[in-house]
Amino acid sequence: MQSDDRRELAQQLRVDTVRAPSVTGSGHPTSGMSAAELMAVLLDGYLHYDFSAPDNPLNDHLIFSKGHATPLLYALYKAAGAIDDDELMTYRLRGSRLEGHPTPVLPWVDVGTGSLGQGLPFGVGIALAGKRLDRLPYRVWVLCGDSEMAEGSVWEAFERAAYEQLDHLTAIIDVNRLGQRGPTQYEWDTDVYRRRAEAFGWHAVEVDGHDVDAVDGAYAEAVATPGKPTVIIARTVKGKGVSAVENVGGQHGKAIADVDAAIAELGGARDIGVSVSAPTGNGKPHVFETGSGELPTWNVGEKVATRGAYGAALAALGTVRGDVVALDGEVSNSTMSEKFKHAHPERFFEMYIAEQQMIAAAVGMAARGWVPFASTFSAFTSRAYDFVRMAAVSRASIRVTGSHAGVEIGQDGPSQMGLEDIAAYRAIHGSTVLYPADANATAKLVAAMADRAGVSYLRTTRGATPVIHEPDADITIGGSAILTSSDDDVVTICAAGITVHEALRAAETLAGDGVSVRVIDCYSIKPLDADTVREAVAATGGRAVTVEDHRAEGGLGDAVLDALADSGVCSRVRKLAVRTMPGSATSAEQLADAGIDATAIAAAVRDLARKA
Repeated sequence: MQSDDRRELAQQLRVDTVRAPSVTGSGHPTSGMSAAELMAVLLDGYLHYDFSAPDNPLNDHLIFSKGHATPLLYALYKAAGAIDDDELMTYRLRGSRLEGHPTPVLPWVDVGTGSLGQGLPFGVGIALAGKRLDRLPYRVWVLCGDSEMAEGSVWEAFERAAYEQLDHLTAIIDVNRLGQRGPTQYEWDTDVYRRRAEAFGWHAVEVDGHDVDAVDGAYAEAVATPGKPTVIIARTVKGKGVSAVENVGGQHGKAIADVDAAIAELGGARDIGVSVSAPTGNGKPHVFETGSGELPTWNVGEKVATRGAYGAALAALGTVRGDVVALDGEVSNSTMSEKFKHAHPERFFEMYIAEQQMIAAAVGMAARGWVPFASTFSAFTSRAYDFVRMAAVSRASIRVTGSHAGVEIGQDGPSQMGLEDIAAYRAIHGSTVLYPADANATAKLVAAMADRAGVSYLRTTRGATPVIHEPDADITIGGSAILTSSDDDVVTICAAGITVHEALRAAETLAGDGVSVRVIDCYSIKPLDADTVREAVAATGGRAVTVEDHRAEGGLGDAVLDALADSGVCSRVRKLAVRTMPGSATSAEQLADAGIDATAIAAAVRDLARKA
């Protein structure tokens, strides 16, 4: 297109950005109106995408990090012929694909956005996949808002992209000055963003975001810049083109009041179609060599840390599956993902202490069809929890492993103890939460996670524990293992991870006193083996003790209570969990102080049995 045609296209995008929210009277039209020229030039001249074949591996990737600007995104799709005007006007209606913020319900959307500060980190993940995994020449374009530049996750992304020399990644900052409640932090001082970006090692271009020729030149410069990513810092006007809202505060997130007047001021409706350039060639994603192998196994009685079993199993899985990749937050010698690193260095990503970018990169790689495992200390996964939450919105299949969980870690103290992680991951839509007690169970669950859809979380233990499951034991997601059982059992003990071993010691002590208990290894906390739990509790007179190295809220105890609710089993349940603030002590002392060791379990069982 010529410059005048691109200006007309930008106006069409503005008109449609105004029209779409008018149906429900909700949306963010002014946030999209500021970026109309930026997207018109991109769509017409630089985006290489086959909208009829969204799975084409050579397609570029366009991410709206400012996900609230969906009216503009959907206006783009209409101009490209991906949707028609009738569908455009279903924006935000019940059942429509055109949701208030973008999600992969639409085949042209890679990742869900809307929680600000996430689109660029996701884009870094996709760009990393393109460079090091797919090894394909597609480009990644990310439209950012100036408000979200206050998010630390954005600067984690800036640092990582420069370090990895992702010259096929371009960030576009729509500096329209106004946020939700007033001016943004730096308003129109684009020089601030330029200096920061350059300090991080990016090529930066300042531009008038409403000058289509200047925008074209900036994109051309980005494409031609080798060895580093480019950020285009575009000075724009929020609500551009409609005097009632142009650069006017208090209009964020509001539909235009007088739609007809706004459309007339913008020159009326248009019906311009864009023949978006499809990628050329027959490139296919790189395929990594694989070999034969089996999961590692250990003999019953051996002492093995489940974190070590995780690393060994992941390395073995990587040998037989070339799509498996691993990411770590600079603790791979503790999480033991370093075993994968040594075996498969081309598929290992050291993300350093940037947990938000680590999870975001995993989501980006998953969007490209890879099978990512991301690991760090269980306590530190909380830094990236919003990214995990949005991974579910993105329908991404990622696997997160949290090591050094609970008070069991000992002297390091509470700052290092993941005590809330089970509750957090149980709350994620469609998630899987696993907490194996030994090495053989860990290895089997790692392999099962690779084929599991959605967000999966594996909790591992720091210290070595005895192997209790035979190598050929039936360990499955959604399963459990009854470790002790008799017709005389008076209480069911539900445990997971480290507390399984404490429960077994308690059972041995109680047996010496003539008290028989049923011990269940609930290694799959979500989905829980509810049938086995219900049957066991019913068989033991409705009496159960749950014990976990975790806070009392939202963990294994609550999962068991959920299973018993409305089950017809009249039950009395005693929840043992970490209710104090730990200090520094040995592992055994920590378990005792928290009231979750064998002594505490035995006391709880005796109390329940006595009251019976």
